[in-house]
Amino acid sequence: MAQKPKVDPHVGRLGYLQALVTEFQETESRDAKEQVLANLANFAYDPGNYQYLRQLQVLDLFLDSLSEENETLVEFAMGGLCNLCADRTNKEYILQAGGLPLITSCLSSPNEETVLSAVTTLMYLSWPSPGRRPAPQPSPVVQCMLRFSLSASARLRNLAHIFLEDFCSPGQVAEARSRQAHSALGIPLPPTEAPQQP
Repeated sequence: MAQKPKVDPHVGRLGYLQALVTEFQETESRDAKEQVLANLANFAYDPGNYQYLRQLQVLDLFLDSLSEENETLVEFAMGGLCNLCADRTNKEYILQAGGLPLITSCLSSPNEETVLSAVTTLMYLSWPSPGRRPAPQPSPVVQCMLRFSLSASARLRNLAHIFLEDFCSPGQVAEARSRQAHSALGIPLPPTEAPQQP
């Protein structure tokens, strides 16, 4: 297990977060990287840390980690982004940095926690600004949510139903349902599916 970074208790929150970022960048240990990224994702849950995390470019660190081959790093990075994107400034940064395709690609992860965080993040990113309507969802995402709505996992199934009801127009859902194969390219069916109703 990785050791906690040695931080002077007087440096405060910013100093501690800086030490975590530095350790992540410098360590060669896979376990240490995973632990540090998990810690940063947990700190991302607290709005009091948002300013520091932006200052330390942790959003970029999370976005970059979505392309890692290590599924654990992807899970923690996706969880960190999910925690951060409820904030409007963070949401805009993620969108401007081209994070949407990276997040969408996580829908095909074999790790259910990663998929749940990706769906939730897409919901936050799709939430319209006051006085604006939600942007149309890409067809593969709608098709993917239809597939997830058949999942044996109650969490994934319920989240997909919410996404379809609240973030997709009835026309989008109807069009996706009409496609025989539901060919969401690159997004496989969940590992198990609930039986379909006749």
